[in-house]
Amino acid sequence: MSAEVETREFQAETRKMLDIVINSLYTERDIFVRELVSNAADALEKFRYQSIAEKPAFDEHVPLEIVIDCDDKNHTLTITDTGIGMSKAELETNLGTIAHSGSGNFVEQLAEAAKKDLSLIGQFGVGFYSVFMAAKKVRVQSRPASGEEGHEWSSDGAGTYTIGPCPGLHRGTRIIIELKEDAQEYASKFTIERIIQQYSTFIPFPVKVEGKTVNTVQAIWARPKSEITDAEYNEFYKFIGGTSDEALYRFHFSADAPLAIQALLYVPKDNFEVLGMGRMEPGVNLYCQKVLIDQHSKNILPEWLRFLKGVVDSEDLPLNISRQALQDSSLVLKLKRVLTKRLIKFLGEEADSDPKKYQEFWRTFGIFIKEGVTSDFEYRDDLGKLLRFESSATEAGEMISLDTYVNRMAQGQDAIYYINGPSRAAVEHGPYVEMFRQKGVEILYTLEPVDDFVLNHLGKYRDRKLVSADREDLDLSKTTGTPQAEPPETPKEEPLSQDALNALCAWMKEVLGDRVEAVKPSARLVDSPAMIVNVGGFMTSSMERLLKASGQGDPMSMGGKKDMEINGASPLIKKLAALKDSDRDFAADLAWQMHDNARIQAGLDVDPLAMVQRSYRILDKAAGH
Repeated sequence: MSAEVETREFQAETRKMLDIVINSLYTERDIFVRELVSNAADALEKFRYQSIAEKPAFDEHVPLEIVIDCDDKNHTLTITDTGIGMSKAELETNLGTIAHSGSGNFVEQLAEAAKKDLSLIGQFGVGFYSVFMAAKKVRVQSRPASGEEGHEWSSDGAGTYTIGPCPGLHRGTRIIIELKEDAQEYASKFTIERIIQQYSTFIPFPVKVEGKTVNTVQAIWARPKSEITDAEYNEFYKFIGGTSDEALYRFHFSADAPLAIQALLYVPKDNFEVLGMGRMEPGVNLYCQKVLIDQHSKNILPEWLRFLKGVVDSEDLPLNISRQALQDSSLVLKLKRVLTKRLIKFLGEEADSDPKKYQEFWRTFGIFIKEGVTSDFEYRDDLGKLLRFESSATEAGEMISLDTYVNRMAQGQDAIYYINGPSRAAVEHGPYVEMFRQKGVEILYTLEPVDDFVLNHLGKYRDRKLVSADREDLDLSKTTGTPQAEPPETPKEEPLSQDALNALCAWMKEVLGDRVEAVKPSARLVDSPAMIVNVGGFMTSSMERLLKASGQGDPMSMGGKKDMEINGASPLIKKLAALKDSDRDFAADLAWQMHDNARIQAGLDVDPLAMVQRSYRILDKAAGH
């Protein structure tokens, strides 16, 4: 029988590629197990497909499975499948050459890529040859489903291989790997079980290691939704998310065009970033035909969706480019766009169907949607539909969408108005909402410092500009709404004359100096004596606070100039106008205190020492000293 064994040299390109695999692609050794198991699963799938069309010639009762045997004494690893098998010609074609590789240019590309990325197994269709990273010798015994006698292919990867008869085989392929001295860990069943559970958990055939089936979790994302129970969805989430609770939302999506996609994604109940656990890693794994090709993928979804858990599987990712280095694939970019747009649509539909549940999602994960608005121009407008804020027309804690706001805008209103503050109470008792309340115009309450950045990046929504109520050029004169409640009957104060008001503004500007750009009469204050407004409309007070807290330069240099507006009908302003002529020092203290009070209401900083000392002087004066 030995006379029939033939010794042949590898094709030149194959020999060069083997040198690259063994010497350049020497990291990520675990991948060779994934590649061999994946090839075994492909062989089983081909046999299953063939057996539907024609009855198997022999071994028809042999179960479809992958069996792995570990011999840690002799340092060998054996992987056996009962799939379609290979004939002698197929062994030589598939293992002795680079099948369908074209020319030597293929190897040149692989060699160049290996210099940049040491995890390229699978990208160039060299899955089987990855075995030589761990093997000093490999024997492949195979018998085709046609019933033709089996053959054995053998090589040490050094430039030649042998091929000859191997009688007595069952249908399928057996790969016997003699491990290198520094790779003997792969003869341990615990090592192999770990690799299978990481990469090949969802192979659709049993994978048995030393008689134990280790891939017991089903790839339920590939089944029709109508066939999956809630219990199965929940169990799968607990497995894929490494948790014991249930998800807040689940998104099971499949499509045939423009790409074949199957996705099962979950929204957890907790946001671990806000719980002080640090920045989350992406929680979605990318599969191709149920084989893991990118764990915790940073390429399949935008970073602001990193809170999601689950799997994405696409058969349209060709295996010769998909198993590693996915960031360069145009197909992956297309997949990313399809998934992201569908996820945004899904969240919008959930918000419409169950607003209360969506508010629960928003309180936990709204910060990620805001991150998307500020960082991802491609989806900014779509994400605007998902934003939620409290408003002057809602109860405390209740939030509305921008669509709801626009749909009930007042007559003559051409902008969406918002105001930032540390709390709802602080906003409602501040000077900026007084005219809105009097005119019956709804205003959004943005209660997080980042909210103004979000709305500033969004810019407009449904062709309505988003405008902060602390702008100096705000004009509500043409807007007419319905006041939410009738104001109490109070005697109307006679305002200062225009000349007296102008004189007071000029004097206050002289006292305050460069702390304000100008002091002006206000057309929108109702009860409060004064307020600080932003000049130019770009830098709101909350944005200034956020920039200063993050150490990103001087807000004044970025357009953060301030005007002070005063209310000519306020009793305090009228008393100040009289005091500036009778007691200028005391009047100056009052002007400064009024300025600092207005800055505090705007959420801006003041000099606490100067303010305390001034307060004592005012109290001393009030006490009659």
